[in-house]
Amino acid sequence: MKHNKIILVVLDGVGIGELPDAVSFGDKGTNTLANTARAVGGLKLPHLARLGLGNIARIEGVAPASVADGCYGKMAERSNAKDSTIGHWEIAGVVAERRFPVYPRGFPEDVLQRFLEVTQCGGYLGNKPASGTEIIQELGDEHVKTGFPIVYTSGDSVFQIAAHEEIIPLPKLYEICKKTRDQVVVGEHEVGRVIARPFVGESGSYRRTPHRKDYAVDPPGQTLLDVLTEHAVETVSIGKIDDLFSGRGLKQKIHTKSNAEGIREIVEVGKKMKSGFLMANLVDFDMLFGHRQDPKGFAKALEEFDSALPGISDGVNDGDLLMITGDHGNDPTDQSTDHSREYVPILCFAKSGKRNVNLGTRSSFADAGKTVAQFFGIENSLAGVSFLSSLVSN
Repeated sequence: MKHNKIILVVLDGVGIGELPDAVSFGDKGTNTLANTARAVGGLKLPHLARLGLGNIARIEGVAPASVADGCYGKMAERSNAKDSTIGHWEIAGVVAERRFPVYPRGFPEDVLQRFLEVTQCGGYLGNKPASGTEIIQELGDEHVKTGFPIVYTSGDSVFQIAAHEEIIPLPKLYEICKKTRDQVVVGEHEVGRVIARPFVGESGSYRRTPHRKDYAVDPPGQTLLDVLTEHAVETVSIGKIDDLFSGRGLKQKIHTKSNAEGIREIVEVGKKMKSGFLMANLVDFDMLFGHRQDPKGFAKALEEFDSALPGISDGVNDGDLLMITGDHGNDPTDQSTDHSREYVPILCFAKSGKRNVNLGTRSSFADAGKTVAQFFGIENSLAGVSFLSSLVSN
């Protein structure tokens, strides 16, 4: 069988049951898919069900397929983490030993003192976990009055800096973020990402702009994307993939603002692309619904993705492979707005490949990246164990 392209879609925050060590992360009992389904009286995901989603775990409304069209299983995270950055790194073959710090009570005083020294901002507002859309309404007027940037975090390992574009122009905001990345959040306080969060508008109607910019930590080793690029395999990213990998190993980078926009790009690029690797992240599950404890919104987003799946599958030709997985959990029914330490589903479909194969419980997200590398016939030292032989015939 000739191998042409892979489309790998990461459903951000879509987990499928607690990992054995979940209790040490405060995540006992979490199961993003099953608990969301239970909270809304069942999910309607017929296309994912046909691929084998209901064969992985019991999910209300998603019946097991007697003969699945795809191959199915779940993957455990080996890295000591439950965040997007490390989750994606592991999918791409890099297992991280160190967990990025999070700040549920805001950043320590010494970090903020260093922030003021380095950036010369004169002051700051906020310093707490918050919704980005809510904190600009809460502190926007004071920001406009004082000129001080709004500093906040979330359940993720992030240092976010919000500023009105007319108060702190974009070049200045980006400079502040770059200095924060390089000189402030270092050592024990090295967060996964520093994020510029510009906004515009007037009192009572502030709104974020599309000029967000992420400053991520470089992956600690060679990733799948690096390996593919070294071997002249075309690489395309959709969504925040570029940010999570600091732009490394990517030929084409397509930024999107929503699941709907991301899905449109996956469909369009997937149909045009004849060979290579397309990696996409759909963030709304996590950003809009998991962190905000909104199971109804989460369920609706899952059903919207499911309804778009035939369009994505239309771009999977003979010799192509579609892979769908997650990067961590974010159970919208638990007691936390943080991510949850869970297995993630792995669903694979090859038009001319095998059907109804149970891939079992994989010991690492890195098995996905190892499989991609083998698909393209590349010798590598990535972590993980390939399951390509379970998907396609030689």
